[in-house]
Amino acid sequence: MKKKYLVQSTSFLRFILLLSLFVILVIGGFTYRHISNLTDSTEVVIKTYKVNVELEQIVSYLRDAESGYRNYIATKDTFYLKPYLNTYKKVNNSFLRLKGLIEVNSEQQENLKVLKILTDSLFSNFSKTNVFVKNDETNTEAFKTLYFKEKIIIDSIRRQSTVMFELENKLLNIRQKENQSDLQFTPLFFYSVLLATLILIIIAYNKISNDLKNIKAKNDQLLIFKESTNQSEIIGNHGNWIWHIDSNKFAYSDNLYRLLGKDPQSFEATFDNFLKFVHPEDVDKFAEDLDKMIDVEELPVTNYRIIQKNGSIKYLKAYAKAFYSVDGQKRLIGNTSDITDEIESILTLEEHNLELERNNKELSAFNYAASHDLQEPLRKIQTFISRLEEKEGAKFSDSGRLYLERIKSAAARMRLLIDDLLQFSRTNKPDKEFVSADLNDLFENAKQDVAEIISEKKTKITCDNLPKATVIEFQIQQLFSNLLSNSLKYSKEETVPIIKINYTKVKANDTPDLLKASKSFYHKITFTDNGIGFDQKYAEKIFELFNRLHNKKEYSGTGVGLSICKKIVDNHKGYIFAKGEINVGSVFTVYLPVN
Repeated sequence: MKKKYLVQSTSFLRFILLLSLFVILVIGGFTYRHISNLTDSTEVVIKTYKVNVELEQIVSYLRDAESGYRNYIATKDTFYLKPYLNTYKKVNNSFLRLKGLIEVNSEQQENLKVLKILTDSLFSNFSKTNVFVKNDETNTEAFKTLYFKEKIIIDSIRRQSTVMFELENKLLNIRQKENQSDLQFTPLFFYSVLLATLILIIIAYNKISNDLKNIKAKNDQLLIFKESTNQSEIIGNHGNWIWHIDSNKFAYSDNLYRLLGKDPQSFEATFDNFLKFVHPEDVDKFAEDLDKMIDVEELPVTNYRIIQKNGSIKYLKAYAKAFYSVDGQKRLIGNTSDITDEIESILTLEEHNLELERNNKELSAFNYAASHDLQEPLRKIQTFISRLEEKEGAKFSDSGRLYLERIKSAAARMRLLIDDLLQFSRTNKPDKEFVSADLNDLFENAKQDVAEIISEKKTKITCDNLPKATVIEFQIQQLFSNLLSNSLKYSKEETVPIIKINYTKVKANDTPDLLKASKSFYHKITFTDNGIGFDQKYAEKIFELFNRLHNKKEYSGTGVGLSICKKIVDNHKGYIFAKGEINVGSVFTVYLPVN
């Protein structure tokens, strides 16, 4: 997030800089163009004035030439011919200057041509009349005609010069307006440019100011983060390191030194110095893993041992990954953790597992003893009790027969208890296979296990069609058998037992009992009976081993049957719940996951 912010900030400032340079270039271009236009406009105005001056000069020269020539005609004094003779040269020079001044104006060029023709015609006429003056023929009709023509030419010259004056004045007015407009636009333009530049400077200043504030805030956060990291390293017992691959330099955090049993920054952070602490048997593997990082750019978790200064051996775990900085330099950022406690815990756990394995073997030996060694003397006791009752029973007193019955009952309970314990131990074995089985078949097999009691009590059993499920077959059959036996055992006297088995498939999220379940769908199987029931406060205790809610004289049993049911359901990652009401009946609900 920080990197993204810095990139955006740098991009913005770069944009402002480029925009400012662009604006300066545009300003320079506009300024140059504006000054150039202003200069051109001024030059045009000056040219217009020069054209008018030259026109006036030509007219003035021609007037002087005409005046001097008339005085010459009247007095025949050659003194008056000097202005005339000088005028022709001056007029020609003026025409040359005019031609240069109006070279871009085609209309004035045409007017100048006409004026030039009229001027040449005037001087030509002067030359013709001069012949008559020299011959003293000024009273002839020919002279008078030429003299009259001279006046006409002079008038034409005046009219032509007036046309040029008017056209030039018209252009002068236009150019003066353009020049005035340029002069008025100049301060506005420069003020706008200055305002735009100030706005850009203010924006850049605000951005730089905000960036400085953000950088200061980020630096404060970095200081806090650094201190927090140092504390977390101490608490978490780990350290960080950075390998600058391009320059082959390392940087270690303070706590990495502590993991090595050294004071922070007490030696130069180099690979060779770190390697001195690595256990000699792990040096080659550690160096090989570190070399791989350059190629794969990621170091998988590697474990190794170190020997601290005081001789203590510690187990460390390291992980690293490649990182490229903004300037493209490659770095490896690593984390090293002290896992000594974890390794010691694993070793302790392995010892406990070995001990548990020994205990399991002893338990297996006990099961064998229970199934063989304990049952053998019990069978003999029951055999001798039977023979004693058969052969010597008539000789017993009433109290003797009572004692014999109690011995016989105790032996039978002992036999039942051993059988139930064997069944419970069988449910603890994890090596049974899960197979797809039809629960209807397993339920029918369970009914056969208690068929004699069902027939004796004339029990009515109804069962929904059960699904196929992935189960341990003999355990589910034992589950059904125990639940049926439980309902039959605790049925009411002189009341026909009624047992209903219902099935439905449920969704865990829609079932209050399964809100914390790990699967999405479950098989729900309920066993409902009309027996003596139980107080609901004992709903969880009845699944505890050897727990009985009724007197053993009233109802037979060892308190193991429902514990076996609970163990079987747990083996299948399912759930079992009991609900009872005294003298109404019981409901046992089994949830088996749908696989």
